[in-house]
Amino acid sequence: MPNSKIEQFEMETKPLKKTSKQKFSDFFYNEETGAIMGRTPESWGKIIIFYVIFYIVLAALFAICMVTFLQHFINPRVPRLQQEYSLIGTSPGLGFRPLPPDVRSTLIWYKGTGYDSYKYWEDQLIDFLSVYKKKGQTAGAGQNIYNCDFKNLPPQGKVCDVDIRSWSPCIDENHFSFHKSSPCIFLKLNRIYGWRPEFYNETSVLPTEMPLDLQYHIKNITDHNRDNANMVWVSCHGETPADKENIGPIKYLPNHGFPGYYYPYNNAEGYLSPLVAVHLQRPRTGIVINIECRAWARNIKYNRKDGLGVVHFELMIE
Repeated sequence: MPNSKIEQFEMETKPLKKTSKQKFSDFFYNEETGAIMGRTPESWGKIIIFYVIFYIVLAALFAICMVTFLQHFINPRVPRLQQEYSLIGTSPGLGFRPLPPDVRSTLIWYKGTGYDSYKYWEDQLIDFLSVYKKKGQTAGAGQNIYNCDFKNLPPQGKVCDVDIRSWSPCIDENHFSFHKSSPCIFLKLNRIYGWRPEFYNETSVLPTEMPLDLQYHIKNITDHNRDNANMVWVSCHGETPADKENIGPIKYLPNHGFPGYYYPYNNAEGYLSPLVAVHLQRPRTGIVINIECRAWARNIKYNRKDGLGVVHFELMIE
């Protein structure tokens, strides 16, 4: 008797092949899995959080690197290599003005009181001293200038004023005394960032080769007020016995050197280097006079051959 029970079988069927349009639509949103562009919302949340944290950390590291680089490597006011690590070194050189037109020469020559003859030298000094006379032309000048003295050192960020009136008669209104055959020569120390002079301010330790008149000058100052001896001293003299005789009396204005309160040099806005006007009051005319000027401090090296701590020039007035 045939089995009346009918067995039912489920037959596997191939999935319907999706069209390109359906595949493209499923990529943006799959209704079966809930995926958006191939990822579920949970997966998208995790990856977004990861990349947000990753780029925040990356940006923070980049910012730290840039700040460190800007502060330590390209600060426009602080040189990366300083003093013994720099090409300049730790001992400042001494320079003079006016300079001859030929850079190879150190001869200052002119014909007595003739204006056309000394006009070049006068113009050179007027140009060199223009930033001192018109401080407003210098970036930041006038805003942070401080009236310094040996008791009142400049506060942080301030610079000491340079009083041009103290150079008289070595001023442009007086033709820097060239017209009287008694010219003024200006001396300056080269700038070295962060350099602090070590002063000769005790008479017991003055070097034996220091000129006697400068030693007496220091002694007189220290007897009155030792603070006023905190100077980088300057002395000028004829190089040979004949030059010493022909150079005549010398006056240093406004001081016998560079006051210590101008140092250290930190490249602050408005900073002007101190100057010493060397007034050659009665030099002999008609002959070349060889002149050497030297800066005196414990940490200024002296070597005539290499030009360390000293400057040489010649003067001839016809």
